[in-house]
Amino acid sequence: MENLPLLIAGTSNPALAEKIGHYLGIKLAPAKVKRFSDGEVMVEIDENVRGKDVFVIQSTCPPVNDNLMELLIIIDALKRASAKTIAAVIPYYGYARQDRKVAPRTPISAKLVADLITIAGTHRVLTVDLHAGQIQGFFNIPVDNLYASPTLLEHLRMLKEDNLVIVSPDAGGVERARAYAKRLEAGLAIIDKRREKPNQSEVMHIIGNVKDKVAILIDDMIDTAGTLCNSAEALKQNGAQKIYACATHPVFSGPAIERIIQSPIDKVIVTDTIPLSEKAKSSGKINVVTISSLIGEAIRRITSGGSLSALFV
Repeated sequence: MENLPLLIAGTSNPALAEKIGHYLGIKLAPAKVKRFSDGEVMVEIDENVRGKDVFVIQSTCPPVNDNLMELLIIIDALKRASAKTIAAVIPYYGYARQDRKVAPRTPISAKLVADLITIAGTHRVLTVDLHAGQIQGFFNIPVDNLYASPTLLEHLRMLKEDNLVIVSPDAGGVERARAYAKRLEAGLAIIDKRREKPNQSEVMHIIGNVKDKVAILIDDMIDTAGTLCNSAEALKQNGAQKIYACATHPVFSGPAIERIIQSPIDKVIVTDTIPLSEKAKSSGKINVVTISSLIGEAIRRITSGGSLSALFV
């Protein structure tokens, strides 16, 4: 590949960064990311970056604030070292759910984070399955929002299940579920739920037929898994034969893993935008599909001036 870029990994997801580098045939540039005793981040890039195109790979996953600050400081270090361009590769973009004012006197944190990333010195952002597409408009620099659906669809086809129905766990995810249903030539169902408090949901009823079918719940992320597991219980009560769950971002906070283990879900399929905890790895229900080739190919095309939209045709 001409004009080889430099890849620098933060500490949030080193395994994914290594896989991206392997796909591109590039070794990660050496960088020291340390913490002072009071928790402050210290960064030192151990390679000349002057005049280079640099891609910083860092998910803003838990611990969100630490990883976000680390990303900003790496970008600042690169800017001060005269990097030609700096691209922030953020497989999971934290604070994306705070994309609008939902009540008086509340922040739009997704916009604040976009401003911080831009002001730090970033020239481009590369991310995967933003929770809200309009966040791209919060930036005044190019934002490439990649879709994990081709990778996940390939894995779902390998299950070789018949009589499929794709299920959206809420009304907001219908468009995503419909896209999966169309490509898998499957039926479509929607869970109607009412949320009383943050991170709590109550399933009301199912729109569509799931009786004696293999149901696949589709979402962009799994956080506390309350919505997911309530939806799975409703599907089971309505006669679903098997239940799979599929999501891009495995946040798995709080009681998520315990809920998934105790739920009627047969298998949860996620990508590696966020590394799994040991508890999640040992649960026996979670399968991870890597998106390293998707991100790697996007980096290749950005560097060479190729088309990213062609990845999803």
